[in-house]
Order: sequence, then structure tokens, then C-alpha cells
Amino acid sequence: MSWDLVKGIQKGNLNKRYRLPKLAKIKRIALDEIYQGKKLGYLIIVLDLQRGAVIFVGNGKGADALIPLWKRLKRSGAQIEADATDMGSAYISAVRANIPDATLVVFDHFHIIMLFNEKLTKLRRDLQREAENGLGKPVLKGIRWLLLKNPDNLNDTRNERQRLDEALKLNQPLATAYYMKEELRNIWHQPDKTSAQQALDEWVKKAAASDINMLKQFSKTIAAHRSGILAYFDFNGLSTNWVVGRHQQQD
Repeated sequence: MSWDLVKGIQKGNLNKRYRLPKLAKIKRIALDEIYQGKKLGYLIIVLDLQRGAVIFVGNGKGADALIPLWKRLKRSGAQIEADATDMGSAYISAVRANIPDATLVVFDHFHIIMLFNEKLTKLRRDLQREAENGLGKPVLKGIRWLLLKNPDNLNDTRNERQRLDEALKLNQPLATAYYMKEELRNIWHQPDKTSAQQALDEWVKKAAASDINMLKQFSKTIAAHRSGILAYFDFNGLSTNWVVGRHQQQD
């Protein structure tokens, strides 16, 4: 047999066995999108978190790509109790419109930290442009990835920790935003929901009271999604990170 024939047999067998997985017993799902490049665009991946199995792959990144999944879930009679997703309004609306009202939306902490990192990068750029002396500019210019890294992963042999410390000492707004990121990240490391709730509320108050517009705006975002953030503790760390393995430098 040729390799093409063997490949065709394998593909047919996999398609028969896994194209339409059973959904009736699914309780917890996670959805996330992955980018395949300009030519292929986006895919939405949906995972059964109890079995670790992919139950749906949709083409595109909008809520419309999930329509076939909602139809299959409805026909199966599945009672979904929780869904892990990012804070995108389109996905939130789609989940709440197509899954029973009892469903709890859990906002993925990796996406939240990633969003904060995007805001932090923009703040650094703005501060770099505003720097008036020649000392501040070169120091701020080379620390983008150091700001985004988990402090435990800073490479001392490359003087990464020293370079970051120097930049933070030279710019108080940047230092404040950076340490606020670390405090935000620490919320998901709290021992229980009550502790996390106290830490989250304290973070929101501190960010809102700062004189940094980026932090003030982000405090509103966090406050608006408070219940979904804390729901993480109701389901033993439910996360879309299990969908595409998003560990990266955010955590």
C-alpha cells in the first residue's frame, strides 16, 4: 500500500471516531482562539475540561463560529455548569445566550494578565516618549519583555533583574504599574475564594485611587468582571490555558 492510502485509512478512521464526540455528559468547557497566520486565520477550540478532549473546532474568531456547537449541545441535552473564556463581550454574550442561565462564566486569568501586559507595554512607550533626559530613554527602551516576565524567570546571568530594577527606580509610574501587575497576578494564588475576594477588592481600590490613567481604567474592567474572576475558585482553577497551553511569560 502507498503512504497516501495508509494516510487516507487513518484519516477516515479518526474522522469516524472523533468528528462528532458525545456531548450529553459534559459539565465544564473552555473556549479559546488560536491564530494560524494570515493565510489560515483563526480557529476557536472548545475543550471538555473533565476529559481533556477537544469537542469542537470552529473556523474564525467571532461568536458565529460557535453556532454549530450550540446546536449540538442543545440537541444533546448537556447541562453545562461552567465555561472558561476570556473577557471578550462577544463570547460572553454567546455563552449566556446559548447555555442555560445557571451556567457560570469563568474569566481566564491568563487572558487578564495578558491584557494588563498590553496596557503596561503601551504605558512604557508613552513614558519613553515623554522622557526628557537622555538617561531615562535608553533604560526604558530595552525593558519591554522584562516588564512582562514572571519575576522568578528573570535571568541574572543576563543582568535582567538589574536592568529592570534600574528602569523602575527611574520612573515611578512605571514602577507602580509593574508592581500592581504582580499584585494582580498574585490574586489567583490565594488559598481560597474569600482571600481572593479581599485581595481583588483591595487591588481595585488601589488602582482606582492611583494617579495613573491606565490603572484607573483597568480597575473598572476588573470590577465589571469581578464575579467571573472569582468564579475561578469555585471550579478548582478552571482555565482556558488547558485549551492551547498558554503558560508563556504571564505566569
